[in-house]
Parts: sequence; C-alpha cells; structure tokens
Amino acid sequence: MASALPATQDPVSQLLVAVVIAGAFGLLVLEKAHRVLIIFSAVALLWLITYLTPYRLISFEQAQQAIDLNVILLLAAMMAIVGVLKTTGVFGYLVGRLMQRSGGHPAALLGLVVWFTGLLSAFADNVTTVIFVYPMVAAMARASAIPLAALALPMVIASNIGGTATLIGDPPNILIGSGAGLSFGQFIENLTVPVLLMLVVCVHFSRRYFRAELAAGHVGTLAPGGQAITQPLLLRWGLGISALVFLGFFTHSLTGMPAAVPAAIGAALLLVAQDLIYLRGARESQEERVHGILDVIEREIEWPTLAFFAFLFIAVGAAVQTGLIDTLAGGLGSLVEGGRARFGWSENGTLLFAGLLILWASAALSALIDNIPYVAVTIPIVARLVGHLSGDTEILWWALALGACLGGNGTAIGASANVTVIGLAERAGSPIGFREFARYGLPITALTLLIGSLFIVSHLYVGKLPTFFGGSALLGLYFMGRLVSKRDR
Repeated sequence: MASALPATQDPVSQLLVAVVIAGAFGLLVLEKAHRVLIIFSAVALLWLITYLTPYRLISFEQAQQAIDLNVILLLAAMMAIVGVLKTTGVFGYLVGRLMQRSGGHPAALLGLVVWFTGLLSAFADNVTTVIFVYPMVAAMARASAIPLAALALPMVIASNIGGTATLIGDPPNILIGSGAGLSFGQFIENLTVPVLLMLVVCVHFSRRYFRAELAAGHVGTLAPGGQAITQPLLLRWGLGISALVFLGFFTHSLTGMPAAVPAAIGAALLLVAQDLIYLRGARESQEERVHGILDVIEREIEWPTLAFFAFLFIAVGAAVQTGLIDTLAGGLGSLVEGGRARFGWSENGTLLFAGLLILWASAALSALIDNIPYVAVTIPIVARLVGHLSGDTEILWWALALGACLGGNGTAIGASANVTVIGLAERAGSPIGFREFARYGLPITALTLLIGSLFIVSHLYVGKLPTFFGGSALLGLYFMGRLVSKRDR
C-alpha cells in the first residue's frame, strides 16, 4: 500500500534521486543506449534503493500515481486519429498545397512550417499539434530531399513557443491559469506579442542554422501537385470528429474533461467510422475488418515513446516524493527575499530580479525535468512571493509561464512534444540524437529567453499597454517589410 512506504525526504534521499536523474540525463546526452532502456534502468535503480535500503525514494504505488495517464492516453488517441487520417491522403494533399505556397524555395517552406505549427499550437495542445503536423513535415522532407531534422526540429520548437501564448496551448499554462486565476484573455493580452516575436526569431535562426541542408534541397521537386484525396467520405468524418475533439479541448473548463477523454472518444468514433465505411464498399471479411484497428495499434501508435513517458514520469515522481523539486523551487523564494533584504531594491527592482530569476531558473529546470510537476510545485512559491511583494506582481506569473514553456526547447526530454517527435522520427528511420537536438535547441532557447527578459523589463518599466502596442508595431513593421521585399522580387 502507498501508506506502507512513505517517501523519505531527507537530504540523502534527495541527493540519491538527483544523482540517478543526472546520471540518466548524462547517458541520454552520450547516446550510449536507447533512451527507453536508459530511463527504464534509472527507474529500476530507484526501486532497488527504495526496497533494499532505508531510503524510500518512490514505491510502486507512488509510481502508479506519478504516471500521467492523461498524457499517455492523449498521445495514443491522437496517434490513432492521425493514423486513420493518413489513409485518406489528406496529408499528402496538404503537403502539395504548402509546397506550392512556398514558391519552390526551401527556406520559404521552412518558414511556413514554423508559422503553421506555432499558430496551431496556440489553440491546441502542442503534443496534439506535432502529431498532426509531423506526417506533413516528413512528406515534405522526402519530397524535397531536405534532411528530416531541418524541418522537424523547427516544427517542434515552434510548437512549444506557440503553445506559450494561450491558456490552453501548453499544460503548464492551464495549471498557472487555475492557480493564479488568470483568464484566456489575459494570456492573449500579455504573451501573444512576445511569442510572435519569438516565432520570427525561430524562422530566421532556423534558416541560418540549416542553411546548408536547405541549399542542398532539390528545389525542382517542390513543385505543386501532391497526392489526391483517396477516401473523401472518411476524410469528412475524420475532420468532423477531429473538430469535436478540439472542441472538447477548448471547453475543458466547462466540462471538466481531461484532454485524453475527448481524444479517446474521438479515436474510438473514427475507428468505428472507418470500419463502417469499409463495409459499404467491400464484402465483409473478418480478417480485413480486424486489420484496420490492428494496423493502427501496431503501426501508428508509437509504443516506445509511450513507454519512455511512463518511466520518465516515475523518475520525476521520485523527485517530487522526496521533496527534491520542493527544495529547488523553495530556493527561488529564499533568493528573492534575501536579495531584497540585503540590497534594498526598489519595488520594480525586486520584481525584476524575481521575474528574471523565475524565468531563467524555470527554463533551466524545465530543460531537465518535465515542466508539469515543476510548475505544480512552483505555483505555491510564486503565490507566496506575489503575496509578499508589492507592485505589478502579475509579471511573476508570466515569467513562470515563459520559463517553464520555453525551457523545454533546450533538450530532447524537456517537453512532451520533443519526445514525441523524436520517437516518430526514429520510427521513420531518421533518428534525431540528444546532442543534435541540444545543439539546435539550446541557442534558440537562449534567444527566446532573452526576448522574455526584455518583455519583463518593458512590462515593469514601460508599462503593460505600451509594451503591447510597441511590440505590435514592431511586428507590423516586420511583416510590412517582408511584403515589400517579396513584392520587389
């Protein structure tokens, strides 16, 4: 029973968990073994210590509670939906349209991928977004002879950036909105402008970083055309059911349904629709009827990725159970309180220090551990700071949202979307290594955090509305310049 083995929260227990997680992280960086084997072994070591030593890091019962079934089922259900949609030819069709829109320029194609993914992720869970967009990106990479990583990495980074803009775009934002009483409109008002600026930076940085890969792409193959829609009736059903699934995501606050529930219902409905449509055009065959569901389960659901998530949740659960995350998050509050007392900072100076500390510390920690449990334990710390400090303390919540969401771009395990795309790429025969991800992700994470830092400074010293209108004007000038440049060509 869970109560029979309560976790020990002494410094030694916390150090043991930190060493095991750091060791697993190091092995992931070195890529000496498959990521599932590494994290599975780490969990096994945690259990070995728990049951054979006086240090109770995480019991089996606590591990069951640590696994976020909502995330696991959401991933599996959305993979199933995408698997059925693949059979309709819709992804090939969309690839053709996007390639036509790019005008035959690989750099323009990359920009379209970033903007399409980023904007979609603002209104859909970023994991759902990458599951939907990945098949198109993979097809574009094959058609243009561009390495998959040159399109897939900007896509996943854009999904994490875009998801930062709204209350529903990233799970940590849902937690922050609930804990701080922030509305959907407040997220849009405060975070949309800096997020759009970050997407601009993402496009330009990605084009520069992957300039050799883009230059090697066969521009001639980026011609219009694309695959035809092969099953229009199933596509109509698929789009309708997908719309209902997204409606379920948007109405979470009204229905109370976790994201996995509408996704699972939608997947079941679409698989039933696929079966019934098959019966309309073919003679009933038990073997072929079974084939549809088994094909989705065996080929479209990325089981190694789901296993990695499950074991990762257990490892992070040990950090939560032993109080390691509480200790790290509590250190933020102590630093702010100590700095204000020692240096006698002004109201805005204290908020600036607190905001930048929360932003960068949250980003660093979110690059190493899942940002959902981190945000969950950090919300009370920030709430305490908000209660003790004066001035526009709302900025601390935006700092937490920016740091937790953007920090996940730094490493392959920093965000659920990252792990998902890496698993899909591996299955496609184009693995993206941990170091390859970090070489691209860390610089762009630093750039976006710098934009976030400037946003905090401007919010405090210039004001919320001037920051919003000034940033909007800057974006307007940028897009006008792009239109003029494109017209002159």
